[in-house]
Amino acid sequence: MTARSIRGVAAATLAGAMALTTAACSNPGGSAAGSDGRKDSAVVGIAYEPDSLSPLLGYGKDGNSKIFDGLLAFDGAMKLQPALATALPQVSADGMTYTYKLRKGVKFSDGAPFSAKDVVFTYRTVLDPKTNNPSRTELDALKDVKAVGEDTVVFTLKYPYAPFAERTVLAIAPEHIAAKQDVNTGSFTTRPIGTGPYILTGWSKGEKLSFKANPTYWGGAPQVKKFTMAIIKDDDVRATRLRSGDLDGAILPPNLAAGFKSDPAKKTYAATTYDYRTVTLPTHNPVTGDTAVRRALDTAVDRQAMVDQILEGAGRPAYGPVPTDSPWFAKGTERRHDLAGAKKILDEAGWKPGPDGVRVKNGVRAEFPLWYLSGDKLRQDHALAYASDAKKAGIAVRTQGGTWEVIEPRMKTDAVLAGGGSPGDPDFDQYLLLKSSLGGDGFNNMARYDNKTVDRALEDGRRTNDTVERRAAYDTVQRELVKNPGYTFLTHIDHLYVVNDRWDGLSTQTEPHDHGLAAGPWWNVERWIPKDAKK
Repeated sequence: MTARSIRGVAAATLAGAMALTTAACSNPGGSAAGSDGRKDSAVVGIAYEPDSLSPLLGYGKDGNSKIFDGLLAFDGAMKLQPALATALPQVSADGMTYTYKLRKGVKFSDGAPFSAKDVVFTYRTVLDPKTNNPSRTELDALKDVKAVGEDTVVFTLKYPYAPFAERTVLAIAPEHIAAKQDVNTGSFTTRPIGTGPYILTGWSKGEKLSFKANPTYWGGAPQVKKFTMAIIKDDDVRATRLRSGDLDGAILPPNLAAGFKSDPAKKTYAATTYDYRTVTLPTHNPVTGDTAVRRALDTAVDRQAMVDQILEGAGRPAYGPVPTDSPWFAKGTERRHDLAGAKKILDEAGWKPGPDGVRVKNGVRAEFPLWYLSGDKLRQDHALAYASDAKKAGIAVRTQGGTWEVIEPRMKTDAVLAGGGSPGDPDFDQYLLLKSSLGGDGFNNMARYDNKTVDRALEDGRRTNDTVERRAAYDTVQRELVKNPGYTFLTHIDHLYVVNDRWDGLSTQTEPHDHGLAAGPWWNVERWIPKDAKK
């Protein structure tokens, strides 16, 4: 999980209700509005946009960036495959050195050759404290990276870090361009040059990102020649645009995706995910910082009802950042919905019901605000259900929608209906979410959770390659979250995408929270083949 993924902006990263292209708006009912009438074009609707398109600031760190490539990439089964590297890395016996041989003949989209120096530049810049990359701690294990000639790169680690190879899906930036600019504010952040299958042709903030196929892509020129990502924050608007023909595909919540089941021209794709919805319980709030209140909320909430009624079955109850079907999930940490038990916890802790039913302790009412992102129906529905369950236990939760600009300054004391989740390794999500030293660092550890046992276990889990030791560490983390839950985890959500059924080659991967640019059926749009291409 990235620092911004937990808020749902990618990354989250990923604003504003969408006004599509002039052509689409002038012909809202036109059947070809989404793709300009071209068989080799596609327009898809996503919910969020990135803050930057620079890999040096976090874009493309999990792969599938479209504009860039990493040394490695994930295939449809989330297995690592060579990309800019010719093969998976050679790893030393002690797990401290990773050696990559690079693909020859690769060029950036401006024609400049790609080489080992670009890899070295990218990783060293990300690690530079002057670079505003909120995910820098994900590369904490990296001691040094050096080039050996033009086509070999050697990474040296400070300690054995089991998932390091998965970190090398990080998108590679061109030194000859990015090194000449301010890394945080230069034009490269919005007008990037990469080695990927697509070239950015325009970015209208809050509206759309436009791409064209890279004709000299080392993996072969894509058949989808023009690709547009329309940024549509509001779920209902996204569904309306898809239905009117303005879009060729879109991510939709379950209730809206269901409305397209009878449309023979569209196909729905479901992606299992690590994407969770959680309520942050700020340590610095006198109510949410109370362990008894946290534990009571953890048992008062009816997670299965949320899965059934809000997600319409497209998801699972969440008891922490690790999904229950993950091999890393700690069995026995499931929390049963127990309203009577929640009331007992509060009673024993001195939180007594007041005249209006809201509990009080030492003159403090069991009341706090809960913010959710405006226009995000799933978050709103989760927030309302959470508030309803809390009320039954005598805790008053005031729900309020707002933009991230409104919410972010309030996160130290106000609860937030947040999202996060990253597949692969448990370190990817839990470290940024729970490490006490990251509290207040942007969107890392939004609740400012502070648990020394968890801190030690997180360090233990990332500093060894021993599977048994790692499992014990992450078991400890999950069991500590039962004792003192700084977040109320609610659901893990399956992502649903509805797409015009006119291409072959579409599929989905197991997805993180951040979805839109690099996820969904368009994670491999460069391999799509128009069904009528030969007509």
